[in-house]
Amino acid sequence: MYETIRRRLVREDKQLSVATKSLFEIMILIITLLANRLNLNSTNSSKPPSSDPNRQKQPKRKTDKKAGGQKGHIGSTLKKVDDPDRIELIKIDRRTLPPGKYRQVGFDTRQVFDIDISRVVTEYRAQILEDDNGNRFVAVFPEEVTKAVQYGTGLKAHSVYMSQFQLVPYNRVQDYFADQVHIPVSEGSIFNFNKEAYQLLGDFESRVKDELAASALAHADETGINIGGKGHWLHCLSNDLWTLYYPHEKRGTDATDDMGILPRFKGILCHDHWKPYYKVDCTHSLCNAHHLRELTRAREQDGQQWAQELKNLLETINIKVTDAGGALDAKESEKYRQKYKNIIKQGEVECPEPIRPKEKGKRGRIKKSKSRNLLERLRDYEQDTLRFMDNELVPFSNNLSENDIRMTKVQQKISGCFRSMDGAQIFCRVRSYLSTCRKQGVRSSHALDLLFNSKLPDFLTR
Repeated sequence: MYETIRRRLVREDKQLSVATKSLFEIMILIITLLANRLNLNSTNSSKPPSSDPNRQKQPKRKTDKKAGGQKGHIGSTLKKVDDPDRIELIKIDRRTLPPGKYRQVGFDTRQVFDIDISRVVTEYRAQILEDDNGNRFVAVFPEEVTKAVQYGTGLKAHSVYMSQFQLVPYNRVQDYFADQVHIPVSEGSIFNFNKEAYQLLGDFESRVKDELAASALAHADETGINIGGKGHWLHCLSNDLWTLYYPHEKRGTDATDDMGILPRFKGILCHDHWKPYYKVDCTHSLCNAHHLRELTRAREQDGQQWAQELKNLLETINIKVTDAGGALDAKESEKYRQKYKNIIKQGEVECPEPIRPKEKGKRGRIKKSKSRNLLERLRDYEQDTLRFMDNELVPFSNNLSENDIRMTKVQQKISGCFRSMDGAQIFCRVRSYLSTCRKQGVRSSHALDLLFNSKLPDFLTR
C-alpha cells in the first residue's frame, strides 16, 4: 500500500524527467524489498524461530490445571528396582558401638544407576570329530556366523541408531567405537550397516505406502535438501501412525507420482497450499498455521486491518473447536463461517484488486500484492481453510508433517548435504521406519535390534 502511494507521487511529479522517475521507482522497489525482508520473522513468515533476534517465548494459554505434571502423567524419575545387578554389602564397624549383644534385623538400601559400556567378543568353536578312517566331521556354525571375524547385530544396530537416528557423522561414530569399546569400525563399514538396514526395510516401505494410501487423513510437506552439491527435495507424507520420507530431484507432481501414494489416496490431504497437491483427486485441508503467519505479515507490513481480524477469528475458532472436542455443531459452525465471509468482504474493500493500466501493449496478468493474493486464496478456498471446524479428523494446521520433517533440516545443518542419492534414499527409508516405530510406541534402539535379528515389531505383523 505504502509502496503504491510513493510510486504514484513520483509519477505525478511533473518536474522529474522520465529517466529520473524510472530511477526513483527502482530505488523505491529495492528499498521496499529490503525493508520487508528485514521485518520478516517466525511469526509472519516461514523462517524458523531460531533465526529471530532477541526471540521471546509466547506465554502459554491459561487453563484451570495446576502447574506441573498432571494425574496419569508418566514421569521419568528414577525408581528402585527389585533385581539389582550388583549388591555391595556395607557392615557396621562394631568397634564404634556401645558394649552389648546385637542381632541383624534388616538393611537400609540405596541404589546407584550407572552404565557399563564394554566390548563382548563371542567365539564360536565348532567341534571336529574324526573317525578311524581319518574322515573329519565339523559342527555347523550358526547361519549368521559366516566369517572368521565379523561384527555382531548389536553393533550394527547401535551404529545405525547413532548415524541415522541421532545424526552423528560417520567419523564421530567411528571415534565412539574406537574410544569407548575399543572396536575398530571404518566409515565404509558404517555405510554398509546403513545399507543393510535399507535393504531389510524394502517390505516395510511397501507396507507404509499402502497404509498411507488407504488412510482417512494424511499430511504432506516437502523441504529442500542438498545431494552431491545439487538442490533436491525431500517429500514427507505421514499421519499419526505412519511416516514416509522420499527424496526426489523435483518438487511437484512427478515426485508425488513416483512416491506412489497420492495417486491412490482418496482421504483428506492436509497441506500448505502447494499447488501440485491440488492435482490429487481427494478432499483437501489447508494449514492455518501458515495462514496465521501470512495474516500477521499482511497486518505488520501492509497495514491490512482485515488480516488482523481474520487472524483473531481463526484463533478463536481453533479454541472453540478444541473445547468442543474436535468439531463444532452446525449452528455454531455457520455463525463463525458468516463472520469469516464478512471479514473477507471487508478485505475486498480495504485491499481491492489492482486496476489494469491503460497503456497500450500491456497484456497478461496484473501484478498483485501479497496481501491481495492471500485474500483471494482465503476467499476461494474457504471450505478447505475451515474444514477443521466441521470434521473432527481434520487438524487446525499441518504441524504434524512439519514436525516429522524437522529432523531432516537438522541433518542438513550437521552434514551439509548427502554425498549421493543412495545415501539420501538410505536415510529416508531408515528414518521412515524409526519415525513410524516411535509413533507406534516402539523405541528406536529396540526397533533396530529387531530389524538386524530378522524380526519385526508387532504392529508390522498384524
